[in-house]
Amino acid sequence: MFEILKKTVPFILLLLSGCVALPENVVPVNGFRIDRYLGRWYEIARLDHSFERGLENVTAMYSYRQDGGIRVINRGFDPEKKEWKEAVGKAYFVGTPDIGRLKVSFFGPFYGGYNIIALDRENYAYALVCGPDKSYLWILAREPHLSEQVKSGLIRMAAALGFETDRLIHVRH
Repeated sequence: MFEILKKTVPFILLLLSGCVALPENVVPVNGFRIDRYLGRWYEIARLDHSFERGLENVTAMYSYRQDGGIRVINRGFDPEKKEWKEAVGKAYFVGTPDIGRLKVSFFGPFYGGYNIIALDRENYAYALVCGPDKSYLWILAREPHLSEQVKSGLIRMAAALGFETDRLIHVRH
């Protein structure tokens, strides 16, 4: 029994830690300030995943938790079912809070990477966020619409980093 545990525990730990990893060549922003990041963000564009598939009017709300972490509420409207879907999660910094790198969980002890890789440093009006690999990407903004110039610049940056930006879904608000 001990031999089985000795072999499987390192694998499980490696698997779980890989979920909060940074994609190759991706660097999270530094000089990050969570107090400025809190509040409502609108999803402008995303790579497709089953947990958001078909949703419109998608928002993310970030606020402090009593344990020092961040409360995350993701919400979107399913036009086919004519209903709102909501997921509540928690996030914690990976490393120091001045680096835009967090781990987020919406169920149990499993966390995924939340890496802020571009940010409007003056107004915190838009952000480019990726997950633990290059299949997760979001463009977020404080308003439901983002100027075409800013959006195009973020898309070019993501493409240069190796994200499949031609597969981005532009969210309807």
